Amino acid sequence: MNRYIGILPVFSLVLLGGCQVEVGRSGPAQHETRSIPKDNSERVRVEVKMGGGELRMNGGAQDLLQADFTYSVPSWKPDVRYSSFNGRGTLRIEQPETANLNLGSNKYNWDLRLNETVPLDLSVRLGAGEATLNLGRLTLHGLEVEMGAGEIKMDLRGNPQHDYDARIRGGVGEATIYLPSNVGISAKATGGIGGIQTRGLRKDGDRWINDAYDRSKVQIHLDVSGGVGSINLYAE
Repeated sequence: MNRYIGILPVFSLVLLGGCQVEVGRSGPAQHETRSIPKDNSERVRVEVKMGGGELRMNGGAQDLLQADFTYSVPSWKPDVRYSSFNGRGTLRIEQPETANLNLGSNKYNWDLRLNETVPLDLSVRLGAGEATLNLGRLTLHGLEVEMGAGEIKMDLRGNPQHDYDARIRGGVGEATIYLPSNVGISAKATGGIGGIQTRGLRKDGDRWINDAYDRSKVQIHLDVSGGVGSINLYAE
């Protein structure tokens, strides 16, 4: 059984820092697909802001982005924008800002697939709901995740070729993070009430490290903090 630890805040969100959701007039669920072609940008910053709902993110896109959206409130149609300047791209995927956070029984699901070869700085902000982030095959240069309330499952297992920092902030809920065992891992977890469960990691001062930490040329530095919830770190 999982024990509880106060984890939160990293993605500093608790209500998306301004992105809020209003229950509009609900109707039949609408489905929409979007894609953003891959260009010559040497590095892309991806910003995902979702007030509440279910978010899934994976690699596997031939384009920079291939996305499927399902929503039952027309005013919640996601806003997708991309720009590039001097070899740096910025991709923004946002839920329109409205008044109050209250999903009710409305349907709101995002399924995002990103290109695995483009170097990415990824920022994800989710107010409330569920997030499943399978990111281990992406070429990550930086990662920030903020979640207000709900459950997050993040899988970073893969074969990264360079160091990167990952910061996770949450409010109330459970966070389960899978880490690769073949590269060095240094993880800090802080928060209020609760506990922490680990596998494949050992305590070293104020951090958790794996067996590969002292010998691997590639390292992931993880910082998890929050309020009330549970946190599970599995290096395997």
